Amino acid sequence: MSPTALPAAGPEHGHVTFLGAGPGDPGLLTLRAVEALSSADVLVAEHEVLDVIRTHARQGVSVVQTDADPSSVSPPGTGTPQLTVVDGTSTPAAVPAAARDAAHLVMEAARGGRRVVRAVSGDPGLDTYAAEEMLACAAAGVPFEVVPGVAAAVGVPAYAGVPLRGADGADVRFVDARTASERCWTEVGASDGTVVVSTTLDSVAAAAGELVSAGRKPDTPLSVTIAGTTTRQRTWTATLGTIAQTLKQAKVLPSPDGGRPVIAVVGERSSAARRDQLSWFESKPLFGWKVLVPRTKEQAASLSDQLRSYGAVPHEVPTIAVEPPRTPQQMERAVKGLVTGRYEWIAFTSVNAVKAVREKFEEYGLDARAFAGIKVAAVGEQTAKALVAFGVKPDLVPSGEQSAAGLLEDWPPYDPVFDPIDRVFLPRADIATETLVAGLIELGWEVDDVTAYRTVRASPPPADTREAIKGGGFDAVLFTSSSTVRNLVGIAGKPHNVTVIACIGPATAKTAEEHGLRVDVMAPEPSVHKLAEALADFGMKRRAAAVEAGDPVTRPSERRPGARRRRSTT
Repeated sequence: MSPTALPAAGPEHGHVTFLGAGPGDPGLLTLRAVEALSSADVLVAEHEVLDVIRTHARQGVSVVQTDADPSSVSPPGTGTPQLTVVDGTSTPAAVPAAARDAAHLVMEAARGGRRVVRAVSGDPGLDTYAAEEMLACAAAGVPFEVVPGVAAAVGVPAYAGVPLRGADGADVRFVDARTASERCWTEVGASDGTVVVSTTLDSVAAAAGELVSAGRKPDTPLSVTIAGTTTRQRTWTATLGTIAQTLKQAKVLPSPDGGRPVIAVVGERSSAARRDQLSWFESKPLFGWKVLVPRTKEQAASLSDQLRSYGAVPHEVPTIAVEPPRTPQQMERAVKGLVTGRYEWIAFTSVNAVKAVREKFEEYGLDARAFAGIKVAAVGEQTAKALVAFGVKPDLVPSGEQSAAGLLEDWPPYDPVFDPIDRVFLPRADIATETLVAGLIELGWEVDDVTAYRTVRASPPPADTREAIKGGGFDAVLFTSSSTVRNLVGIAGKPHNVTVIACIGPATAKTAEEHGLRVDVMAPEPSVHKLAEALADFGMKRRAAAVEAGDPVTRPSERRPGARRRRSTT
């Protein structure tokens, strides 16, 4: 057993893991945290922390939310949490919804041998209540462990491009402005080291004033970061003497966001000149862009990951739904023909085609062994992955363009000497083009062109998504085919004219223009990943132009009327 493996939970008292969820980026969870979450029976956390940890919890986990109103989350440490029990993914927490102290609730949740994860923002060692809850567990004989997390006071400056120490080994002091005593301010004011202050947006100027009163020079550089490590992150640089005016000129104060937590770094390392070179996170090409991806989550998985690597916030909206063919007999005959040796090749042009054949196999009690002796072709990385997951390794994947045309470039002509069978099984959508069929016939092959599934227009997305599409709430939309253009406009309306329109190729761009859309970005080749790269390149050039002109770097959605006055939800 590894040193960090979970001990067995006791039949009476269970077990509690006090877990640091980090400052906001789910990618900063430790491996140990993910392990503990995967075996938890109950999660206890405030709303914003639950959003970070929930994806790693098992199906059916119970959830105890420690803030009654998620829309009015108080900054950590500003008062006793209000406790509310909410439904988990399938099992409600068997804990009364009365407002009690968190320690009592955590211990009650642990009874009956259950494993409880008590998750807090940042690190448990710096949380206002965690130590009290641990002492209560110890007094009641409830076994517990602590899984450290990345503290906001350390993680946020790193994401803001503000190193806290350098080769000179300067002193670093950490101050919580909400609980700091006069003596604390005096000590850090007399120091010439770096000071990291945890405070709220509307209290930054007061904290700066305390430092100046304690001896710091008014021209000492200062950086202030809100929503650190998330795609809502924003950083302002100023000095102790000018920060109040900077926030006022930026129109961030006065604001309903004034009570939100921020991390302020005081010292030469937080100067604007250094941040211009070290701001790696906020300078990503699509930082904070809300990008609409008109595909299902399954189809968009790798594309969404790529967009996140550029700093974007992908939002998947399916524009088509897949249904079985109206007359299944043709598909049934073709699958039986696979088993009886009717085909030399089978060609898959989409993940949906793989899924349709796999489902028909399972209906007949067949598995991947039925492909023995048959050559398999696949168009695209995702289609090939779907086949591998089925247990089939493709014999042919296009070496160049990932399309029907690219597949034909590499497809061998029929040779009666080497090919005992001249027939190809092509399972595909009801609306597929004839390019591949015509090309294979030219190469001498007979083709059984079979409708494996039908594509129909998906149901409209939720009302708030439709409003965001039409009202300019999205910064960009990626169109991967002409049908995605037609279907998205049909189910949700036309994207606002501030939204950047990116198309996978000329045919898709033409369809977009026919629907009155201005095409801003086109992929250099018909690949969804090249399309994402092209959008990132567009974003990078747009950002560079703003910096060169001395203008603030904004997202396209911030250009719509009234956008600056609304709170961002990305």
